Amino acid sequence: MNLLEVRDLQVDFNTRNGHTIAVNKISFTVKKGEITAIIGESGSGKSVACYSLLGLLPQPPASIESGTAVFEGRDLLTLSESELRQIRGRDIAMIFQDPMTCLNPFMTIGDQLIEPLMFHKKVSKASALARAKELLVEVGIRDPEATINNYPHEFSGGMRQRVMIAMALINEPKLLIADEPTTALDVTIQAQILKLVADLQKKRDIGVIFISHDLAVVADIADQIIVMEKGFVVEQGDSNAIFTAASHPYTQKLLAAIPSDTKVTTLNDPEPLIQVKNLKTYFNTGTTVVKAVDDVSFDINRGEIVGLVGESGSGKSTIGRSILRLLPITSGHISLDGQDLTKLDTNTLKQTRRRMQMIFQDPYASLNPRMSVYDTLAEPLLLHKIETRKTVEHAVLRLMDEVGLARAFIRKYPHEFSGGQRQRIAIGRALATKPEFIVADEPVSALDVTIQAQILDLMLDLGKQYGLTMLFVSHDLAVVRHIADRIIVLYHGKIVETGTSETLFNTPQEAYTKSLLASIPGRNRLAS
Repeated sequence: MNLLEVRDLQVDFNTRNGHTIAVNKISFTVKKGEITAIIGESGSGKSVACYSLLGLLPQPPASIESGTAVFEGRDLLTLSESELRQIRGRDIAMIFQDPMTCLNPFMTIGDQLIEPLMFHKKVSKASALARAKELLVEVGIRDPEATINNYPHEFSGGMRQRVMIAMALINEPKLLIADEPTTALDVTIQAQILKLVADLQKKRDIGVIFISHDLAVVADIADQIIVMEKGFVVEQGDSNAIFTAASHPYTQKLLAAIPSDTKVTTLNDPEPLIQVKNLKTYFNTGTTVVKAVDDVSFDINRGEIVGLVGESGSGKSTIGRSILRLLPITSGHISLDGQDLTKLDTNTLKQTRRRMQMIFQDPYASLNPRMSVYDTLAEPLLLHKIETRKTVEHAVLRLMDEVGLARAFIRKYPHEFSGGQRQRIAIGRALATKPEFIVADEPVSALDVTIQAQILDLMLDLGKQYGLTMLFVSHDLAVVRHIADRIIVLYHGKIVETGTSETLFNTPQEAYTKSLLASIPGRNRLAS
């Protein structure tokens, strides 16, 4: 039975930059007891389409130009705000992408959970709290008696997302809309959330719309898949048909962008460039000592890309920053081409930084918003006296060519670029000094799957061109598999396993490594 029928939906935006058709005459259905996935890159219109159903788009600039969205005999697009308010959170609930920005930081988890129940069902606070505790257990949060009085910042990202799911389900809705609910999560937490959504959907026999940019994420849970590109539905069908016989070039492009191949490289006469011996980096919080990196030793050979994987809190980013001396280490030795970096004075270390650079996870946060592309790329060239004022513009333009940025963008600022373009700027800045060693800290985790594939290929090409040695930090084993020659698995600050990409994926030895591999979205589907 069709729970929701959307026909010829068109959503436009009228802004000072012009007129945009964000959703162009799309039609789809959602059946009771099934998960319908809507897939597409950023800007494809998938979230806009779903937000429009619940009146969540600001009007203006948004306007619904045409279409119907029939839910249980009522056209959602014709309902008043007061009528929609009775449906939102009761019959149709939503899980948003970033729970930290959606949860109220001034309210306890319990108060936020019971609010929709008390509003829609008019139950007492005591009854609502009892129901909230039951739901916290159902979504996998332990000790609800204590945690229900906690605030959002006291939870991890995965736990906050579980709270959002509990809040969405507390009124027992008939339709659940999940908007990119796993994008910012570690691969193991992502797998848990996906399984939780699928299990709750079956248990409660509800309809689910699951919005994502990544086909791999929905591979194991979706019954129906709708593929959107630039506001249009370009392909739709059951999950098996999409994965085994996709007909539209855009769907094929999304499938091809999912990292799946293992990089196999043989280094001739390997020579260590980076040597880490008994590295310890501890943090004193005042009440306890956190052993972020606990007695870690490894080498990275010249020209090698080593992947460092683990969940959030495993210490992988701390290792990268410790190697570059961006964090004070507790003990141990770090050598660059035989030079002990832990014994360098400030001036010598500053000179050595020309030889080693970092690409950060979020270029929007790491790039100076007041500096144009020209200024951003020119700064390290001038600082290290690689170029002069007369020659620096030519060098900047050459860097832009190498990272795939149009020369016409040279005077633009970070906010004028897409996420993928900003990451290209960050890569260009890291390459400006012609370093021997780069730490890439989660450089593609926030990007669409197709942009992610482009950036990974760019880094591989530039690595060959420049003869780079790289430590590639990530929580996503599928990404690391594509780019790394060798993989180090980190757990609670300690190395639990290391090996070539091929060996680690085909014959993992440790239980933790096996759990990471098992958590890769769509692994079984994509392997077949």
